[in-house]
Amino acid sequence: MKTVLIGVGQAGGKLTRELVDFDDRMEFGAVLDAVAVNSAKADLQEIPFETVLVGQDRVKGHGVGGDNELGADVMQSDKTEVLSALDDSVSAEAEAIFVVAGLGGGTGSGGAPVLVKELKRIYDVPVYALGILPGRNEGAMYQVNAGRSLKTVAREADSLLLVDNDAFRSSGESLEQGFDAINRAIAQRVGLLFASGEAVEGVAESVVDSSEVINTLRSGGIAALGYAAAESAEDAEGNINTVMSTTRRALLTGTSLPEASKADSALLVIAGEPDTIPRKGVERARRWVEEETGSLQVRGGDFPLRSGRIASLILLGGVERSDRLEAFMQRAKDAVKEAKEAEEREDPADAWSNDELDDLI
Repeated sequence: MKTVLIGVGQAGGKLTRELVDFDDRMEFGAVLDAVAVNSAKADLQEIPFETVLVGQDRVKGHGVGGDNELGADVMQSDKTEVLSALDDSVSAEAEAIFVVAGLGGGTGSGGAPVLVKELKRIYDVPVYALGILPGRNEGAMYQVNAGRSLKTVAREADSLLLVDNDAFRSSGESLEQGFDAINRAIAQRVGLLFASGEAVEGVAESVVDSSEVINTLRSGGIAALGYAAAESAEDAEGNINTVMSTTRRALLTGTSLPEASKADSALLVIAGEPDTIPRKGVERARRWVEEETGSLQVRGGDFPLRSGRIASLILLGGVERSDRLEAFMQRAKDAVKEAKEAEEREDPADAWSNDELDDLI
């Protein structure tokens, strides 16, 4: 899928850089162009593609300090500059636009919904968001920001592909090491999704193309992405069980939003050497995904890839019923309540009276 990426905020810029690097390294050619947008000048200095600094008149290049309402304001004020930077990027070849943002910070969580709304008004291609949920240990402000931003961007985007940081974090890692590892893992999964249907090694027996991705996300709302891989046997017959086991792991333990297994639609992509992908195994795995997700809209196909491994990639559309998502929203609401109680103790006259997770815009 030919895609244009827009990284908003620090987390969004870093993940976009990883996605561009992965696509270049694999020589997929799925990422047509990328732009990074931020209110903090320092966060743009190591970005190797075009950048746009927003909010200079308000925050002087120092960032919005986690204030996502200010992040929304500066993006609204400077949206013309951002859109101008995209003039040469969103060509007739583009099949989708992805706005990439961390939902817990200020610029990303506030600015991404504003930008998504404006992009949908201007362009005919689908405008998706790739949003990153903060981990449990990232502080109450990040939980509140993400709860509010999630509601808004899910409403504005054609679909919100959601990634929970806690799904990828390994014990013993520092916060910075954890984020770097998370970004690499996300870039691998999402990069393979973008590359589906592109010109790669070999010829797929059952081709996955961009329309399959777009149709899976068509229902809107929240989406998730699952992935698992294993060593491949030398022939297709020896990989029937491998395809089944990687598909089960991708859905049950390998999704970007843990415990999200019920979905309105799904796409199963089996990647590997063409001669090692078993038709019987792929069809059996597709039927299993139908039963497990409760969806009758399960698409499937091959992704020829020069590799000694077999990988299962599962895109899930419409996962709003996820227990993990419900638990996160409750965590965000609890954080709002705690912040309100703390402010009341400090200065009742200035208490934060809104204890709901209202939309940002």
